[in-house]
Amino acid sequence: MATEEELFASVDALLEEEPQLPPPAERARLREAAGITQARLATALKTTTQSVKNWENGRSEPRPPRLEAYQRLLKGWAAKYPAPGAPAGPAPVAPPRPQAPATSTGPAAPAPRQAPPLAAVAARSARPATRPTPTSRRPAAKKAAGPAPDPRFPHGPLAVLDGDGCAYGVDGIVLDCPASTLVELVEWTLRESGLGAPRLHRHGKDQDPLVVLTAAAAARFGLPGRLEDRRGLRLPEDHPVVQQVRKAKWQLTRRGFGPWARIYRTAQGGERQCVQLAILPWDALDSRAWPGVSEMEPADIARVLGTYARRVITPRGSTAVSGLELMTALRPPTRPVRDEETGNWISGHNPGSLGTEPMDPAPPEGQPEHPAIHHSGWTGGFLREEAYQWVRDVDLVTGEECALPYAVGLDLNTAFLAAAARLTVGLSGPEHFVNPAFNPKIPGSWLVDLSHVELDPRLPSPFTPTGERPTGPAWYQTHTVAYAQELGYNVQPLEAYLRRETGAYLDPWHDRLKAAYVDTLADLGVTKDLTDAQFLAAMERHKDVDPAMAAVLAAIKATVKGGIGKLFENPQGKGYKDGDPWPAMQRPTWRPDIRAAVISKARVNMHRKMLNMARLTGLFPLAVLSDCVVYPAPSPSPLDFLPYAESGKPVPGAFRLGLSPGLAKPEGVQSMMWAVDLMEQGLNPARHIKGGDAVLDEGE
Repeated sequence: MATEEELFASVDALLEEEPQLPPPAERARLREAAGITQARLATALKTTTQSVKNWENGRSEPRPPRLEAYQRLLKGWAAKYPAPGAPAGPAPVAPPRPQAPATSTGPAAPAPRQAPPLAAVAARSARPATRPTPTSRRPAAKKAAGPAPDPRFPHGPLAVLDGDGCAYGVDGIVLDCPASTLVELVEWTLRESGLGAPRLHRHGKDQDPLVVLTAAAAARFGLPGRLEDRRGLRLPEDHPVVQQVRKAKWQLTRRGFGPWARIYRTAQGGERQCVQLAILPWDALDSRAWPGVSEMEPADIARVLGTYARRVITPRGSTAVSGLELMTALRPPTRPVRDEETGNWISGHNPGSLGTEPMDPAPPEGQPEHPAIHHSGWTGGFLREEAYQWVRDVDLVTGEECALPYAVGLDLNTAFLAAAARLTVGLSGPEHFVNPAFNPKIPGSWLVDLSHVELDPRLPSPFTPTGERPTGPAWYQTHTVAYAQELGYNVQPLEAYLRRETGAYLDPWHDRLKAAYVDTLADLGVTKDLTDAQFLAAMERHKDVDPAMAAVLAAIKATVKGGIGKLFENPQGKGYKDGDPWPAMQRPTWRPDIRAAVISKARVNMHRKMLNMARLTGLFPLAVLSDCVVYPAPSPSPLDFLPYAESGKPVPGAFRLGLSPGLAKPEGVQSMMWAVDLMEQGLNPARHIKGGDAVLDEGE
């Protein structure tokens, strides 16, 4: 039978688990009754206004020594401003615990009251609640942000850390991070935070946790507010933080300690030990890809990055880096295979992937600087598969077109992503052929003369990025040559570099990014069930519906563009010499032939739509810049010049409005006089159609 002492000990343990402060709503009431602002209270307690907000909405709790000071203040206010209907007089207190009998060593001291341990706080914050309570640390989400969390990573893929040790995660969760040094932060992240995300492919690797440091958090760990090395963007090797990391036997990647620092140890027992850091004051989140995110509150930053992580991938660097990492995560280079001799499982090639070794390009697919090309003395020319930058000769603009009042820009949604769909690319090395028969199903590079192809001069040539007609034999990617054949012209290649092993390598990448793009547009009120008129109205206001989701949308688009661009990354740095290898070309995902295939298909798709528009409506473009085309128009609305059938449905083959990749959305409207004036100056109206001298991203 339990003794009185044991029972009182059990009761005291329960009391320790009760909140030490009044409910969050009562804290706010007391402060307001006293006439004190959140900012003034933050100053008194030497913390931030955001921390006070978090205490009053239940997202986090203060920790010692602020806990005791805040508790004392609230008790004083409670005595002055009792809640309506509360009984007068002092609040009841628990009866004192009987003293234990004296022993030979003297009377027993009462056990001190302590704040709940970190593990208990984290466990409570992770506990799902069907109904939020005033003390809940995980407010009910407005909308389900993704699938049920992996039990190994209960707190989601990432957290944003402020200067007070509050780590803001997905779905409103806030964790207490006690780390005072960067090494402690890394160890807390791996051992206690519950952060991370599962692999995207069964043969891949789990996604490492990401911790985003605000300016205050960076200062807390001894990091400077600005990197002095503006070229290398990294801390010097003798910086105390770098030395601290290395002294603790942690490692940094070759990029060193920069805006996206990776700190790791060798995996043990197949379990990765790696933490990704993003340091906001060092411009980790480029404003072009993440508009306005760096200026948001930590909880909002966590919402933006968390949504991106769940729909795309946990960020590993810039959106371009994340786009490239996503390709590998969805097509891992290796898988377990059984060794026939020993029966053991070993690492083997994963079919459909790019493998683990870099591959030299075919001579026309690379560039003069590449070691294999530079030292071979190649002079046979190179592929020029780039996006359109074309303006119609102003002398070919007719009087009827000049009489139209408007120039309207149409932009194709994520045109590069649309081109990646069901795209067959080469997976093996290039092989050289002389006078081959053209086969549109084989990816590669073909030397062929397309100068005999006759097209209306009011359209750009589909074979060159400038839109100029070819003057003789040149190298083209398979899709470009196939389009000449589609137009009814004979093609006879002189040479070719082709690949025997092929596959739709980018299919899972396309499918995941398309779903992310469409889902995020839906969050902004742009859905598939809208009519064209409703679609135009929704696109007019979608960026103002939810700035956080608008930032996610911008990041997804930048991921598409940057990921494709990373396939052909050039050497960088003033000290580079032609013929020397550079880091980018030494990875398996350095594949200029795949980039050329995507851009070739995107440019051909654009030309096909312009050609069909001319046949169906008699309208010809004034200018094209990548995936934006400008047309003369009778009104500011594309509804008045796009082709529709009598049933009201869009005519297939031409430009049509919609939210899916490859469909069109309005880009901007200016006067026709404005467009002609730019053309006379040799400028491209498509580059400035948005107004305010806005320059378009050259491809998505």
